[in-house]
Amino acid sequence: MKQFDVVIAGGAMAGMTLALAINKLAPQPLSVAVIEPFQVDHAAHPGFDSRSIALSYGTVAILKQLGLWQEIAKVATPIEHIHVSDRSHAGMTDITTEEVGVDALGYVVELADVGCIYHQQVEQDNNISVLHAAVEQVERSEEKVSITLSDGNLVEGKLLVAADGAISTCCEQIGIELSEHDFEQIAVIANISAQAPHNGRAFERFTESGPVALLPMSQGRMSLVWCVRPDKAQQIINYNDEQFLSELQQAFGWRLGKLQKVGQRASYPLLLRYREQNISHRFAIVGNAAQTLHPIAGQGFNLGIRDVATLAESITQSSDDPGSFCTLKQFKNARRDDRHATIAMTSALVHIFSNDYLSLRVGRNFGLFGMDNLPMLKTPLLRRTLGLVAR
Repeated sequence: MKQFDVVIAGGAMAGMTLALAINKLAPQPLSVAVIEPFQVDHAAHPGFDSRSIALSYGTVAILKQLGLWQEIAKVATPIEHIHVSDRSHAGMTDITTEEVGVDALGYVVELADVGCIYHQQVEQDNNISVLHAAVEQVERSEEKVSITLSDGNLVEGKLLVAADGAISTCCEQIGIELSEHDFEQIAVIANISAQAPHNGRAFERFTESGPVALLPMSQGRMSLVWCVRPDKAQQIINYNDEQFLSELQQAFGWRLGKLQKVGQRASYPLLLRYREQNISHRFAIVGNAAQTLHPIAGQGFNLGIRDVATLAESITQSSDDPGSFCTLKQFKNARRDDRHATIAMTSALVHIFSNDYLSLRVGRNFGLFGMDNLPMLKTPLLRRTLGLVAR
């Protein structure tokens, strides 16, 4: 039997960030186990695959505070300009680095690149052990959590953290209720190249069936997230490259000139998955295990990183018991308002911008015009989008 201070189920972005953060912040070393079935460089690893994500300005500030940004910065592409528009309508707004007074509004990274960086850092940290197995059973007593692994080994810790994704085995074992709302959209993702250089620009284009987002990447590429209705998704996935680019061009427009090349496509259904209860006895939940959001404003991962940073601070500022009631209560209270506000904002944006009702079309166009001309409308949404929120 192996014993640790903290056991983290899930070795993707949230879990690995937490593992590294704990001993970056801890005044005294804490032993940490990360339970992850996949090798970090395994092609099937669901957390470090070929997708890209946008790190908000606030997330980058957190990663800097945790001493994790320096290496990630080498593989990150800055977002210097965000253009938001509504297809077939005049409303639009722009957000620039000059307006906000920062060097970059955020950065785009490929998950596979971050996975390699984290793998190297974990290997150099003697306080972190990665156990390549799955969680089979969780049992709790007054002072510890016992976890039975798929390889037959038993692990004990003072605190178990679920960072094992939306369909969390740990949460199911402990009986944490999961709420779901189906947005009735499918996200189609791919990397594309366009005729015009992106010049650090990100685009969010709202259509009647869902948003189209393009994020700047290295080598002139762009990361596509195209949200469509389920009845159209399979048709789009099955298109050849020429048909796919033609349909995307029609939805997105010509701000990047002709869309010229598309890589391998993938898709996944869009649901809000939310666990109101993010702690239990010697148990905490972070990242997608706590909440999985619609990608409309790129908030999901960034909200999860705020979970991770707050939990790491709560653990390392506590006494010698990282799983104590006081530690977990502090984490829960600190995260409540941010979680509720971000989930509410994201869900409202989906409702407003993903349909073609006349009243909402008019309202959202006035809204986009207002945001572009009235700072009192733009600033609150901008601060949350950039991750400049209290946690």
